[in-house]
Amino acid sequence: MSEPSVPISGSLPSRLVRLYIGLALYGAGIGLQVEAGLGVDPWDVFHQGLSVLTGWSIGVWIIVVGALVMVFWIPLRQRPGLGTISNVVLVGLFADATIWLLPTAGHLAARWALMLTAVVMVAAATGLYIGADLGPGPRDGLMTGLHRLGLSIRLARTLIEIAVLAIGWLLGGTVGIGTVVFALAIGPLTQFFMPVMRPKDRPARLSR
Repeated sequence: MSEPSVPISGSLPSRLVRLYIGLALYGAGIGLQVEAGLGVDPWDVFHQGLSVLTGWSIGVWIIVVGALVMVFWIPLRQRPGLGTISNVVLVGLFADATIWLLPTAGHLAARWALMLTAVVMVAAATGLYIGADLGPGPRDGLMTGLHRLGLSIRLARTLIEIAVLAIGWLLGGTVGIGTVVFALAIGPLTQFFMPVMRPKDRPARLSR
């Protein structure tokens, strides 16, 4: 039986639209960070390092790592949703497409413009796909799963991101001012975009 009056964020079609636009923007934002060449966020330092090591594209490694992370969901008793599976597949594809289509910026001002645009884009994309309520991303699920084991969200996220950042840097991933800007700005920007990208909740209909 369904619970009456459970808040949801719009109809299923509108939620699907937000989910897939959000994932496309997220992947494009990763591509912009890479092309800026000023440093990427911790997980993408890891993906980039693996790309340097193997010759596979960053997008391929985003997909592979996302799938492998979901294996760790099993002992953590996390359940994927449509948004989770879509995240695993689509973010990497859009990241690779953006890297392929966009030439690497040469002028420093252009590189900063790309990097700052990327951070804002990723924050807005996060507000869209989380607001769709169709399942967390695989890396977010790992964090919340560790939280269920007793770690605080802050500690779980910090430990995970320090680990992937360090390993990615050792493998040849790009750590720079863009990494610092992303780390400092993504939280406040995501907090700003969450209510902007999420329509007012309304009571869910009872299932038939």
